[in-house]
Amino acid sequence: MTQNIKLRLALAGIILVAIVAGFSEMIFSHLPNVFCAPEEDMDYAWFVPLFSLFVLWRERKGIASSIGSPSLLGAFMILPFLLVGYLGVRGLQVRFELLAFVGLLLTVSWALFGACCAKRLLFPFGCLLFCMPLASSLSLLTVSLRLFVSAAASEALSALGVEIVRYGNMITMPGVVMNGEVFGVDIANPCSGLRSICALLAIFVGYGYFCQPTWLRRGLFVLFAIPFAVIGNVVRIMSICLVAQWSPSFAIGFHHDFSPFIVFGIAIAMMIMLETVFARVFPKQERADLFGGCVSENARGFSMAGACLALLFVLPVMVAQLFAPSAEVALPPKVNVVSFDGFVRDEVEPSVAETNLLRGAEILKSRYKYHNGFYFDVSAVVSGANKNSLHRPELCLPSQGFTVLSSQTVAAAGRDWTIIRLLLNGSSAEGYFAYTFANQEGYSTSSHMARIFRDIIDRAFLARIDRWAMITVMSPVADERFFVDFILSNLGGMIE
Repeated sequence: MTQNIKLRLALAGIILVAIVAGFSEMIFSHLPNVFCAPEEDMDYAWFVPLFSLFVLWRERKGIASSIGSPSLLGAFMILPFLLVGYLGVRGLQVRFELLAFVGLLLTVSWALFGACCAKRLLFPFGCLLFCMPLASSLSLLTVSLRLFVSAAASEALSALGVEIVRYGNMITMPGVVMNGEVFGVDIANPCSGLRSICALLAIFVGYGYFCQPTWLRRGLFVLFAIPFAVIGNVVRIMSICLVAQWSPSFAIGFHHDFSPFIVFGIAIAMMIMLETVFARVFPKQERADLFGGCVSENARGFSMAGACLALLFVLPVMVAQLFAPSAEVALPPKVNVVSFDGFVRDEVEPSVAETNLLRGAEILKSRYKYHNGFYFDVSAVVSGANKNSLHRPELCLPSQGFTVLSSQTVAAAGRDWTIIRLLLNGSSAEGYFAYTFANQEGYSTSSHMARIFRDIIDRAFLARIDRWAMITVMSPVADERFFVDFILSNLGGMIE
């Protein structure tokens, strides 16, 4: 081993220690908490780092042989990942943290050892992205999967002669009664299939690494994990409903708790069959060097510029992440809930589901009744320090059986409002739903992305946890102008 490579390995060790220190909260707190969170269901993620380490060890000779000259381009590619990482660490965005962590491992390797070495490290480091929580970040996809799974299971059950009624994500069985009520299955987030897809993708990637000889075949192989997971999940929901005809309590008890094995059993069986199909369809191929195809750059001579820049870029940011002051919770905006002329106001208690979902939030709900029989449900949710203390109506409304017909942003009462036109639950009647946000500084938006980005920036650079007031309005009134006029006339002064 040359002196130059020994020096670069020493620099790599120093930078790796700095990165681990800078992302220590993610490694030792944020990710373990995510892996243990019931809403994410990521038990498989504990094995992902072990698999990455195994691949590194298995490919160690090829990695060593690919070491080339340091790269200035690789050093400058470190910068965007440092920014994303700082925003993730300070803004408590674990997905940003993990993306930046993996990106830094690759770009630092690129800067110190050249592009060929980074290419060989792409697969083992990239596998770490399977530790990223997706169930909460892909919520809109989760809603779509829930609707698809419930619709597919309902159609299949009807074809089998089972009497069912579906409202949104809820499947009820009028002929089955439990505790004096009609038996029903709510296709909640864990039953959407997204978590099964994530876990099966990881399994297919690992299996494909060992059994498929080329990257093309690996990629095709992994893609089949998605339909296999969805099929398995539809069968799971069907099995719960079929078992409920015999014993409803057993169906939602023991069988429900262990029915995820049905999903994985079906998917893994289909995976093994797929491997047999691939072996028959594709011509026999010898296992190639899947990480090769790159020539060492040592012939161009050694330059320490890329390596020194990597050290210069990474160390100050990691120190800043490690020793930056903790963010403080801001005072909440003031919300005024008053009576409006021409309306009778009734206070409404938040439901248990709302209280559990919006953890740490203050919830104020009122129903304003108009003389012609129409009403307006107005709620004000003031967020706490917990990021889950606000919700996204686009996710909640479809799961409750409403159909979203259209959505637009309008200016009303001095703020932007997102107004959603709906088909009301279980009928063909239309209604409207609207919402807006404002924080303690007076910043107002109706965009979830703008609110989240503002929150990340304030946490990262101002060490401040914003408090948000979310105002929502819902009514069965079918006249959009009448609905907007209610907002214009009455809701302008709700948030101070």
